[in-house]
Amino acid sequence: MNWLEAIVLGVVQGLTEFLPISSSAHQLLVGRIFFGNDGGGAAFTAINQLGTEAAVLVYFWKDIVHIVKQWFGSLTGKVEKNDPDARMGWLVITGTIPIALLGILFKDAIEGTLRNLWITATMLLVFALVIMVADIQSDKRLENKQTEKDLEHLSWADGLKFGLFQALALIPGVSRSGGTIAGGLFMGYSRPAATRYAFLLAIPAVLASGALQVVEVASAGKDADSGSWGMIGIATVIAFGVGYAVISWLMKYISTHNFRPFVIYRIGLALVIYVLLATGVVDTAVHA
Repeated sequence: MNWLEAIVLGVVQGLTEFLPISSSAHQLLVGRIFFGNDGGGAAFTAINQLGTEAAVLVYFWKDIVHIVKQWFGSLTGKVEKNDPDARMGWLVITGTIPIALLGILFKDAIEGTLRNLWITATMLLVFALVIMVADIQSDKRLENKQTEKDLEHLSWADGLKFGLFQALALIPGVSRSGGTIAGGLFMGYSRPAATRYAFLLAIPAVLASGALQVVEVASAGKDADSGSWGMIGIATVIAFGVGYAVISWLMKYISTHNFRPFVIYRIGLALVIYVLLATGVVDTAVHA
């Protein structure tokens, strides 16, 4: 990796992490086309995500602090267990279980086989259709003046379902936010509620994944020189700044718009990747 690559991948991560277009797909594609690698590899991607997740922590800081405070209070008995924020803390933990278990069970495939661009393009296309169907259902509810769920209606069963949809994002091309939001729309939640919960739900999984990769890279002595860590650091800082701006824009956008533009973009990107693969411009092999 060089400094230019680190800066570019930091910008790509910040731009794509929160939009339902798959940041991992963009990291792979940009890495293959411009730098001859997999966008820094799975370890770099996981660490780089710490930057965008820090943006979530800052943007939702007051909410997160209150949820954590109430959750700990419910453990000591100072707060009732049915307190909405304490309950949200438990629901986030419950929703994190699927991605944690599947991430451990399929770690080798996630870091290797599944980073095949044919798979990535196919998931971009398939989940574009999934998001479109979920989006249409939401539009119909609004047209029929049906009440959509907000996070106060979040049940334990729905929390687990959200988690299962999030776990699908272990496959590049699905999109963590896209999969989770689509799941929420299918369950009858509003776009703002589904998006907000998708961001909150991602916090434990992304922080744990990034921290694990930091430990593994450091303990293995791989990429441990100051220059490499400096490049990872600048990419992460850039991802934070760009990611924060994207969150701010997206939360305003979804209050009055649907996800159809992102669906069209995903389909177009999938077709471009198919053409690039078919013509040999990029290859399917997994690069370090």
